[in-house]
Amino acid sequence: MAFELPDLPYAHDALASKGMSAETLEYHHDKHHNAYATKTTDLVKGSAWEGKSIDEIVKGTFDASSVTQSGLFDNASQYWNHCQFWEMMSPGDSKMPGELEKAITESFGSTDKFMDEFKAKGAGQFGSGWVWLVKDTDGSLKVTNTANGINPLCYNQTALLGCDVWEHAYYIDHRNARPAYLDNFLNELVNWENVASRM
Repeated sequence: MAFELPDLPYAHDALASKGMSAETLEYHHDKHHNAYATKTTDLVKGSAWEGKSIDEIVKGTFDASSVTQSGLFDNASQYWNHCQFWEMMSPGDSKMPGELEKAITESFGSTDKFMDEFKAKGAGQFGSGWVWLVKDTDGSLKVTNTANGINPLCYNQTALLGCDVWEHAYYIDHRNARPAYLDNFLNELVNWENVASRM
């Protein structure tokens, strides 16, 4: 069983005018994501996880008691994270659907307050990691951040929106300005229809 690198849902240069260059996607998708796919496939071979879905592998190999995770978890979770990430962005103009806007407003007070919290959590994540909008187990919406490749699956949450804050996600286009990258992500790149479809 091989975990394949999914094609991008748009051309490599499709996001360039919106702040994410073709060069970033060539490195981030074609090299980084591909490496996670290849390593996950290699590590699963001959193990108890062979034949399991990526969701099962991520949930089953996560060790909540440890800061350091296994190589299989690290690669499988990053493979899963990136499969979601490409789908969460769009080259077209995307407007937040009404039902999503209502849910966000009910949870955060306003869409602006949600965006401020998302940007603050992403910018405040020490080192590598992700920032997420999740639907928690009680149905409420929350903004969370996770270290390295840890993702909402590990906490039985539904990932509605995620942004990669590893340096390789933004250094080509934004250098070390992570807050500018997060602001651009929310205002230019998010596929809000995709986010709403995950509710």
